[in-house]
Parts: sequence; C-alpha cells; structure tokens
Amino acid sequence: MGNVLIIGAGGVGQVVTHKCAQVPEVFGKIMLASRTKMKCDLIAAQLDRKIETARVDADNVDELSALIESFKPDLVINVALPYQDLAIMDACLRTGVNYLDTANYEPRETAKFEYSWQWAYQEKFREAGLTALLGSGFDPGVTNVFTAYLAKHDFDEIHELDIVDVNGGDHGRLFATNFNPEINIREVTAPCRHWEKDQFSETPAMSESQSYTCPEGVGTYTIYRMYHEELESLVKNFPTLKKAQFWMSFSENYLTHLRVLQNVGMTRIDPVVYQGQEIVPLQFLKAVLPEPSPVELKQRGKTCIGCIVSGVKDGKPLKRYIYNIW
Repeated sequence: MGNVLIIGAGGVGQVVTHKCAQVPEVFGKIMLASRTKMKCDLIAAQLDRKIETARVDADNVDELSALIESFKPDLVINVALPYQDLAIMDACLRTGVNYLDTANYEPRETAKFEYSWQWAYQEKFREAGLTALLGSGFDPGVTNVFTAYLAKHDFDEIHELDIVDVNGGDHGRLFATNFNPEINIREVTAPCRHWEKDQFSETPAMSESQSYTCPEGVGTYTIYRMYHEELESLVKNFPTLKKAQFWMSFSENYLTHLRVLQNVGMTRIDPVVYQGQEIVPLQFLKAVLPEPSPVELKQRGKTCIGCIVSGVKDGKPLKRYIYNIW
C-alpha cells in the first residue's frame, strides 16, 4: 500500500482520482493537486473516501518539490497539461519519487509532441533508482500492451499495425472534446505522421479516412488517420514493423465545428493582441468550451479501442485483432 499524488484536476484527473480511490488496498493516501484547488475539492466531494487536496503550479519545480516533500508520495501521477511534464519529472528527480503520465511532452509554443524530450531523462531516472512510466493511459498505454502481447504470444514477427480508436459514445452536447479541449484540438489539427518504409511520412491532418465497422455491434464509423505518440515507441521497440498507423473516429458534427473554428482563427496557438493584452485564441476557446466531466455526463453508446496486427507465424501470414469495448 502506497501514497499517490495526482497532479491535474481536469476530465482525466477526475477519472484517475475516482479509480485510485476505489482501490484503497493499493493507494493508502491520495492527494489531488492542481492550479485551482476548488476543482480538486469538487472532485474530492464526489468520493466515498477522504482524500487530501492542494494547490500547486505545475510549471514551478520548487512548488512541486515542496508539495512532494510535504506529502511524501510513493508515486506522482501526472495528468496535468503535456507542457508541464518536464517540470514534474524534474521535481520527482529532485525529491526521489517515481513518476507516471498518460501523454508525452509538447512545448507550449509549438503543436508538436514526441518522446525525445522525456526519453532524454532515462539515464537520470535509472541512476536515481526511480521508475518513470510514460504514456500509461489507454492509447498510449493499453494499446502498447495489446501490441506487445500479440507480438509475444501470436507472432514470430509483426509487420503491420493499425491502432483504431472509435468513440461511439454520445453525451448530447453539440461540441465537446473527450479530454482537455486545448490539447485535443492541437492534437487533431497537427500534421499526421505514420510509419512506412523505415521512416515517418507526413500528410495533412485527417487527410486519409475510411469506413470502419467495429466488432460486437458497436457500429460503423468514419475513422481518420492521425499521429499518436505510441507509434514512436512501438516502432522503436518492434523494429520488424514495416507499417504502423493510428486511426480515430470523429463525427461529422465535430468536424464541422472544428473547421469553422479553424477558419475564424480560434484554433491558433500564437498570441494575438486584444485591447492591449496578448491572448492565445485556442486558450480562450478552451475557457468557453464545456469542461469534459466523464463522471457526470450521461453517455449513450460504446467505445472500442484496439490493435489490428499482421505478421508471420511459422512462416505463414497471420492477422490478429485485440480490442476492448466499454
């Protein structure tokens, strides 16, 4: 039984806190911290067990270190903004605490995400005798486990990988992202990269699509090819892969709203001056969009995320599909 410090009180932070609270035999004491303590308090009030809450600036290594030293967790779970990954990792190294996150680092001023910045910390954590587990969500995370499981148990070599993420749920809102709106929009509007012929090839965002029928009656959806960070780690760890792609479903309603927002400049990440003050349009948009709140929303429909893997076994071609539906 250990203590855990969760940093970030958005939609993902809410779910993580609920899940940790459900297993007291694993997580003895829980603290939830974010820049806005009131958000933490609202989440804490939803739980059947008492947890601690705190305010912390996740960009400030000194503040983070002081909070860690005060609470003394065995693990820090980072579900804050991806811009803050490196600061939280620095604080964990300074205080000697293990680290886990669900999304890789990206610089605030550039809509680009890759593992190089965090992989550069590998030796530091090894020398400190600490664990840093990156991308431990569903995708990335479970999709990596799915791929590794098939590669180990079903194949001699894996050659092609398609990760398919279909959100068939409907919460009744006209336009609401399923996680932090700022990060979601930056991610889906970034150029697509997929692995082919021993390199990443770049194409315009969501320029490739296809119709896809999910198993077990989930339904048929249009899925769009986009870049996702687990491709980077999977092709590194499974060098026999000749092609690897990530696909995600989007409703036409979502895409129509997104196109309009792009056309009027609301998805820009560079600051504009309004009445003498610099404002980043996408950050303003995030402030007026509904905050994802998975625990409170009444969802209809199902979500299906899985990996389709092709390769060879005993010299014969083989194809397998492993997925989860909820």
